[in-house]
Amino acid sequence: MHFPFLAPLRRLYFLGNSLEDWVIALAVAVLATAAMAFVRAVVLRRLAANSAATETRLDGLVVTILSRTYLLFIVAFGVYFGSTFLELDRARTLFMSRIAVAALLMQVAVWGDVGVRAWRDQLRHGQDGARRNSSAILGFSLRLTLWVIVFLMVLDNFGVNITALVASLGVGGIAVALAVQNILGDLFASLSITLDKPFEIGDFIIVGDILGSVEHIGLKTTRVRGLGGEQVVFSNGDLLKSRIHNHKRMATRRVAFVLRIAYGTSEELLCRIPRIIREIISAKPNVDFERAHFFLWGEWSLNFEVVYHFRSPDYILHMDAQQDIFLEIYRRFEQEGIRFAHPLSIVKLADPPAGMFQGAQGPNGGSWRH
Repeated sequence: MHFPFLAPLRRLYFLGNSLEDWVIALAVAVLATAAMAFVRAVVLRRLAANSAATETRLDGLVVTILSRTYLLFIVAFGVYFGSTFLELDRARTLFMSRIAVAALLMQVAVWGDVGVRAWRDQLRHGQDGARRNSSAILGFSLRLTLWVIVFLMVLDNFGVNITALVASLGVGGIAVALAVQNILGDLFASLSITLDKPFEIGDFIIVGDILGSVEHIGLKTTRVRGLGGEQVVFSNGDLLKSRIHNHKRMATRRVAFVLRIAYGTSEELLCRIPRIIREIISAKPNVDFERAHFFLWGEWSLNFEVVYHFRSPDYILHMDAQQDIFLEIYRRFEQEGIRFAHPLSIVKLADPPAGMFQGAQGPNGGSWRH
């Protein structure tokens, strides 16, 4: 590519290229830098407008990341584009390409670092102190991993043999992990709790035979306030290995109970019991009746199973509703003459065989007669 007004520069050479070629390369570098800077400004302006018009966090995150596109790296890319218009030897061409790749890697690292910090800040919004600490450790770990990987890639890009360095880092990492595996296990369990959120502070949970409210979620332990007032401390690793029942997230509560009716109750009354139960439960607010059935011949009672759903996870409200239902059932059964069964055993003795006591001596020398 030649320009007539640059003809006087064609006879002057520097590093094997005429000054005309150097001017063209410089112009290309400047134009490429200006074009990339212009594109960055336009894209950021449009993304910022979209982010302001929507409530999604993703748009704001993208704007935050792209806003950290540094001019230094854009200039490096522009210089590389300009160098392609020059006839350079192999060493200089390799050097320019390595500079461009290093600039690209560093820019990607900056984007990743900014993205991780912005994501961490969004994650920590509205969280308690323990979860903020977990989020901070997670963010630091991700950023450290990112920069170590980019640093190794930059070294490899410049021809440094990183095999021995990677091997030593791997061996050192294994040694450290074995030494602190229990602590790391609880730490990663804490991060899992932070990200997955199987429970939060204030939730009522059941773990094995322990019932209580979550009081604190730390980096190594989670503390639960038991029903008796005692504090139960779980290691995060052991806690996640257990089955956790979270009652705070219960949408409805299924309630089932058994009514034991005395033997001897008439068939008419037995047939009326399911209807009576339906009327009582259906009249209660926030309660959905499911069924009431005579389902078992007990040893000393006729058993009816009753099932309903309470439309609230609140335990106190559930117990209030259940108490009202039980009292109403007791009141109606008293009115209808339906008797509840009580545990009892009936022992029936068989009559002795005829003549069993014939000839036996009585206490006064007499004989027994049957």
